Amino acid sequence: MTELEQDNAAYVREVHDKGLAFDLGTMSRRRMLTLIGGAGAAIAVTGTLAGTAGPAAAALAEVESETAGPYPADGSNGIDVRTESGIVRSDIRSSFGTSATVAEGVPLEFSLTVVDLEGAPLAGAAVYAWHCDRDGNYSLYSTGITGENYLRGIQETDAAGTVTFTSIFPACYSGRWPHIHFEVYSSLANATSGAGPIVKTSQIAIPEEVADLVYATDGYSRSVTNLSQITLATDNVFGDDSAARELATVTGSVEAGFVARLTAAVDPSGTEESGGGTPPSGAPPSGAPSGSPSPSASAAPSTSTSTSTSTSASPATTAPKPPQQRKPHPKKVRHWWNPFSW
Repeated sequence: MTELEQDNAAYVREVHDKGLAFDLGTMSRRRMLTLIGGAGAAIAVTGTLAGTAGPAAAALAEVESETAGPYPADGSNGIDVRTESGIVRSDIRSSFGTSATVAEGVPLEFSLTVVDLEGAPLAGAAVYAWHCDRDGNYSLYSTGITGENYLRGIQETDAAGTVTFTSIFPACYSGRWPHIHFEVYSSLANATSGAGPIVKTSQIAIPEEVADLVYATDGYSRSVTNLSQITLATDNVFGDDSAARELATVTGSVEAGFVARLTAAVDPSGTEESGGGTPPSGAPPSGAPSGSPSPSASAAPSTSTSTSTSTSASPATTAPKPPQQRKPHPKKVRHWWNPFSW
């Protein structure tokens, strides 16, 4: 045995069975990640929930910044529903104001927990959430429902950084994976004032196996074909990482309804992000508008239902606000289509 081999054998005898803490202390980071595989990423993301976060904990990966699409009603392309009386609410299934129409669909309760990059909950922040109905249409914009404002709402985060909305399961419309839009603000006052700024604009992705169950029910027939023609990997928003930090955890059943949860890490001190804009490439929702919404759309009387397709959106009568500055983001540059030019 050589001198080097003797030294190594002596070291092994000395440290043998000193425990995991010693082993981890002497193991290289690369070697440790190789041994624990994907568990390392899980610990990094959920460490604060499991009690493992501390001064030495690694910063969380920020949730991706995504397009708000052309239907945000956040003042960036016409109407600003955020400033309307009644927008602060947890149950977003019905319209508020001059209409009480209720959007029909399989019940969905979705919760978003907002934390900073160290994993600390952002209590007292605010979340504006919106999504399409079961026909793939957006209130305030799509043909026949420009007088509705259902499936939109704002809430203040609680002590755990969480907001919970009572809603319905969104459709899968052509060209997009099923999703829910959201904007994060530093306070409820900033969210409802119309002045912002927006801390984060992103989206929640819906797991395929749950969507399959819902789309097999009455009212979602259009979504079956649309979902069969797209995957998370080919979606122009989620495709570059398959919604790694945007895919919700969903439990429940068609009969009892579903519960979706997502924790999103954001940088509360980061550069303010943009509001609405153009969506990713792909066909627009059925009944897509031919122009921007009217600034008074949410206050206009309406007798339409959630499945109405009678009238088209009226052009905007005021110039839209200039978009806010968008935080630089490492995701791929995407090619957008203009929904108001076709």
